[in-house]
Amino acid sequence: MAQTRRGFVQMAGMGLTAAQNRAYGGLPASEKIRVAFIGLGGMGTGRLNGFLKHDDVTAVALCDVDQTHLAKAAEIVEKKQGAKPELYSDFRKVLERKDVDAVMVATPDHWHALPAVMACQAGKDVFCEKPLAYSVAEGRAMANAAKKHGRITQMGNHIHNDLPNYRRVVEIVKSGMLGKVDRVYCSLASNEKDLGKPADAAPPKELDYDFWLGPAPKRGYNPNRSHFTFRYFWDYSGGMFIDFWCHYADVAYWALDLQAPKTISASGGRWLTDDNAETPETMEVLYEYPGVVLTWTLHPRGRPGYEHMGSSVIFEGTDATLVTNYRSHELWVKGKKEENFTRPPQSIPDSPGHIREFLDGIKSRKEASCNFEYGFKLTKGGLLGNVAFRSGERISWDDQREKIVGPTKASHLLTRKYRKPWKLAGLG
Repeated sequence: MAQTRRGFVQMAGMGLTAAQNRAYGGLPASEKIRVAFIGLGGMGTGRLNGFLKHDDVTAVALCDVDQTHLAKAAEIVEKKQGAKPELYSDFRKVLERKDVDAVMVATPDHWHALPAVMACQAGKDVFCEKPLAYSVAEGRAMANAAKKHGRITQMGNHIHNDLPNYRRVVEIVKSGMLGKVDRVYCSLASNEKDLGKPADAAPPKELDYDFWLGPAPKRGYNPNRSHFTFRYFWDYSGGMFIDFWCHYADVAYWALDLQAPKTISASGGRWLTDDNAETPETMEVLYEYPGVVLTWTLHPRGRPGYEHMGSSVIFEGTDATLVTNYRSHELWVKGKKEENFTRPPQSIPDSPGHIREFLDGIKSRKEASCNFEYGFKLTKGGLLGNVAFRSGERISWDDQREKIVGPTKASHLLTRKYRKPWKLAGLG
């Protein structure tokens, strides 16, 4: 902890105002984790509230390119801490501060890699929302930066830690109760609404739109292409599929110790809406892992079968089938639900919570469970699904070299050319 706390001595030397003292809630400054928050839209504000529930956190800086977001977030912090934090529109200024121990990044996907990598280089620990990265190359750069600079990191797929159900599912699968599991079905009921076709317009005065675009291509401002609905455009994200991939594929990777798929193919389209969005609302992705076939269904009604479970993951074994959603699971044998069955003894400890695990890691220097290396391994599968969909190719993947095997037109989708002047160290 000493290495990440050098700024505490400097801060004590400068003195603290009474309002700042009140912000520490009874804990001495040396026990506080000073967090800066980058990206304060809906998800970012939710994470801000989540961090502020912990008494050993103080929000020292807020950053967003939308002044409306900043103002609302500042009110939350002032109400909680009794003093307004410093406000920024340029994350680079935040990273220059010596009194920031960790940053939370909840920007749109195309903005995850730059602040996360630069934060690692600046000696900050990093919590970054899922999916970890916009592209495979960015994800690799983020994982490498965290390792190189010895940072504690956490990807924000909170279901992994905040709900105990996945732990019990993993225990059941690993116990052998299902027999050999060779098929997994992930199903997401997308429930996408038609976004319409609004015309391009001048960006709102409170939004620095050029900075919002950042490394993405220059485009005219369109209401559908920013804030929440950015995820439906290839310039910034990969649709509902990549948005939820980490939440559902996580339990399969965890239970079966999946690494990387060998082959990936995908088909679908934006068939049920008539708007200007680009990403599919209907898609089937087929993955071949060693000994396991994983099928992902994206459709407004989800996958047929087990509809009562909603969006879910199905483990099909030689002896039984296990169906799970976020909060509950069911065991089925020969088409019949087992109302009472003996679960294996608990072998995975309960979690202190996703944010708490990250905060504890900052203090102990113990890696969090969804650190950037794991987050990249998990996110990579979803990113490759979108590469297969966009290229129209069946991809053969060499994970050791992180390259597509054989003649292909899809390789350019593994990275992106950054718009000047933005550059990312380690981007291959």
